[in-house]
Amino acid sequence: MDRQAAYKYQRRSQWLLLFSVLVIATCGLIYELVAGTLASYLLGDSVTQFSLIIGIYLFSMGIGSFLSKYFNKNLIEWFIRIEILVGIIGGISAPLLFITFPLVHSFNIILYGLVILVGTLVGIEIPLLLKILKDKLSFSELVSRVFTFDYIGALLASLVFPLLFVPKLGLIRTSLFFGILNIGIGLLLCFFYEKKIKHAGRLKIIAAFFLFAEVILFAFGDKLLDISDAMNYEDQVVYAKTTPYQRLVITRNKNDIRLYINSNLQFSSADEYRYHEALVHPALSIHAHPKNILVLGGGDGLAIREIVKYPEVEKVDLVDLDPEMTRLFKSHSMLAPLNEHSFSNPKVNIINADAFIWLQNNKQKYDCVIIDFPDPSGFAVGKLYSNTFYKELKKHLTTEAIFVVQSTSPLVAPKSFWCVNKTIGSVGFHTLPYHNFVPSFGEWGYILGSLSPFPDSTQNIPFKIPGKYISTETFAIMLVFSPDMKTKADLEVNKLNNQILVNYFEEEWSKYLDK
Repeated sequence: MDRQAAYKYQRRSQWLLLFSVLVIATCGLIYELVAGTLASYLLGDSVTQFSLIIGIYLFSMGIGSFLSKYFNKNLIEWFIRIEILVGIIGGISAPLLFITFPLVHSFNIILYGLVILVGTLVGIEIPLLLKILKDKLSFSELVSRVFTFDYIGALLASLVFPLLFVPKLGLIRTSLFFGILNIGIGLLLCFFYEKKIKHAGRLKIIAAFFLFAEVILFAFGDKLLDISDAMNYEDQVVYAKTTPYQRLVITRNKNDIRLYINSNLQFSSADEYRYHEALVHPALSIHAHPKNILVLGGGDGLAIREIVKYPEVEKVDLVDLDPEMTRLFKSHSMLAPLNEHSFSNPKVNIINADAFIWLQNNKQKYDCVIIDFPDPSGFAVGKLYSNTFYKELKKHLTTEAIFVVQSTSPLVAPKSFWCVNKTIGSVGFHTLPYHNFVPSFGEWGYILGSLSPFPDSTQNIPFKIPGKYISTETFAIMLVFSPDMKTKADLEVNKLNNQILVNYFEEEWSKYLDK
């Protein structure tokens, strides 16, 4: 090889290895994000799960960096081996986790084990590259280029993961796509450095085999998720989709349709009327003339179904974060009849936005507000039960306004329920807690709020719209709490900077679910 050809080869070699740094950083962070997102879907509490995943991943990279000192020979070959191994483990991580979740009790061990493996391997790769390139570049140029490509890869991953890959491919295909990319780079390096690798032929066969395997898995990614859903739910899964915000699953049997969000039951069509009648009708019956209504959450349209039964209602604004949720319950032939096509009612205006931010940017006032958020199982939802949120809500209420908040189970989680009550009261609202029994959920709680005190006669209010469940007599019973639904604990107000409600909720529900 003449000098010019050798120079060109060295230049191509440097840029190929630097491009490998970009791929390593991008794929490594993608695997980390996939694990964190999947853990938050399946285990709840996204802040805790992401904190654990990030901490374990970075610690594992430190272990990998330490172990890299033992790699002193055949550096190119070891680098390619590790690149292929990262592609195999990282690529199959999401399908493996989805499939094992309903099968194994110690799911966390598998989750964190995969994170440790990937983090350790990625931690070995960068130091190996530095060793490979140390004789080809000056120290300052070497560090500058390697870390520039590393950080560019991290930025690229953080942008494409939420904006492109999760909405378009979902978690399973995303992890497989980047696994294919990792293995593909390893295979490319095998061909480029063929003469410098002792076992190049064997590595090519291994890389090609696993590349082909992951391409096949990628092609059948939806089938893998269907298998996972079938194992995770007793009834037939008729719809499943991972949106940028949550995992939606609809199941059906002969008598029942159920919605699950992130594996948590949201409603059963067999008895959801008990929940939604109790949520909506007390507030709209107490208010003399409810014209303008705001619904926060409730993207299934079932609360809207009850609201539009009132002829005096002129306008209903619904604010729900996930556009896929509202689209589904507006257009799906099986689901739209459940809410009696309420989203097609001309009085209803659907707004897809974060409720907290939307309240901060909106000035309209409402006569009634129906708040139907998921339970405060994580900090992202816990903020919507904070005193700061209720202070913001206060700005949007007319003088005689009534609002209601679904507030989890006072039987299973009495501290959580009464914490919500105390938090609402802490910002100057008068509260009226009540509860009812929903067979698919158990005993469930709600809290009415108002700027004015609720008179004693409230327990005898005549309901303007007759319900299948709610009535003056049943509401009077709903206002009575048995001793086991109360708590003697000295509860704190739920604030943005402490999110104590999330801790109460996790503590109480984890004991119940572990029984």
